[in-house]
This record gives sequence, C-alpha cells and structure tokens, in this order.
Amino acid sequence: MTSTVPAHGSLPSTLGPVRAVKAPAAEDSALQAVLLDMDGTLVDTEGFWWEVEVEVFGRLGHTLDDSWRHVVVGGPMTRSAGFLIEATGADISLPEISVLLNEGFEARIGSTLPLMPGAARLLAELSEHEIPTALVSASHRRIIDRVLASLGPQHFALSIAGDEVSRTKPYPDPYLLAAAGLGADPARCAVVEDTATGVEAAEAAGCHVVAVPSVAPIAPALRRTVVGSLEEVDLAFLRGLMTEMRQTFTER
Repeated sequence: MTSTVPAHGSLPSTLGPVRAVKAPAAEDSALQAVLLDMDGTLVDTEGFWWEVEVEVFGRLGHTLDDSWRHVVVGGPMTRSAGFLIEATGADISLPEISVLLNEGFEARIGSTLPLMPGAARLLAELSEHEIPTALVSASHRRIIDRVLASLGPQHFALSIAGDEVSRTKPYPDPYLLAAAGLGADPARCAVVEDTATGVEAAEAAGCHVVAVPSVAPIAPALRRTVVGSLEEVDLAFLRGLMTEMRQTFTER
C-alpha cells in the first residue's frame, strides 16, 4: 500500500488540506477504508489504564470509586484525568498527572501486549487485501508508537494520536482527518470502536460504526452495528455492512 503521508506517523493537528492516499476502487463494495480504535478494540488495555489511574491517585492519597471507570473510559486523557482530579480533589495539575499516567501505562505494557480476540486475524486480512487502514486513538503519540510495535506498524497506512489533534474524541476531528489522509469519503469508512465516546466521534464524522463494547454496553442504532467480539468481524462482514447501508440510503 503506497502512501503520501508518513506510515503510522503524525499528521497536522488541524483539518486543513491533507495530501491524501488514493483509496483503491472496490467494485463489489462501498467500503473505501477501515479506521480502528486502539485501547479496548485491538489491544486489551482499557483495564490497564484504570489500574494505572487507581495506582497513581492512590500514591497521591486518594481512592477511586469503581463507578468512575465508566466515566473515564475511552476519552482523551485531558477529560479523564481532569474528571479524576476534580472528583478526588487531588492537589496536582493536569500536565503533571498526564506525565505520571503515561509513564505508568508504558511501564505496565512492557514489550508485548495482549491483543483482543480476532484482532491479529482482522489486521492481517485487511493488509492482505490492501484495504486502506488507519489507527485512530485518543492515546498520546508516545503510547501509540509503543503499541504499534506489538500490532505491527505495517498494517496501518497512518495513525492519529489524541495529542496531535486540537479536538480528540468524542469530536469527529480524528476520524475526519484519518479519512482525508486515506483519500476516503467518511460515509464509506467502517470504524471499529469499543466505547460510547469513540462511537460518538465516528458517527459525528459520518462513518458507519462496528461497536465491540469493552467496558460499558452500547446499543445498536442507525449506521451502527454491535458485535460481541472482533472474531465476528472480517472483510466480507465489513463490505456487506457498507453495501447494505449504501443501498438503504439510496432507496430513501
């Protein structure tokens, strides 16, 4: 797959002109590109983030309520860490806590990561069929680059990090930027997400979403399909969803 943007590299933090990769025409499908979330979708790390948050705030003398886990999952660090600072009254700034959380997460993931069931097979299939694919995460670039080493950077034409966009999830900006970088129409992109925050971002961008809930339930909706795991998702499944959706909207 050829790209005019750096493979799995950073892109501008605005939604201005992006030199796009031309998506290959799929004669039998409306699918142009696949955009994948990272934590909880491809790698089993949502629990890692919560464990690190509990540990870091514990060192600061504060106990986190387990019910807060649903509040902080899937969002940018500025939102999740900001919420926890306010909820606990911890005497620490947002930049300071962000450094501690990123350092704690990096130490926890080590050199390898547990992949979600079906993730390796799906990535291999998308690569084999040269489907333009992007990794779109609210995590910072330093974390994404570590995770890419386990996922295989060759599977992605580009990646978007939460600290590289002015507005990350739940805003549509990261998905709009990824689609532009792949030369794809957002309406013809399939997004795979595990949290309500990510689903909201993808749907606001006009993408069709396959939700694989990790922590909290996600209900089916228009342009949204809910599955139990990535083991239910393959290229034929994604192409079928996009073709069916295109026909539905054409008939209206």
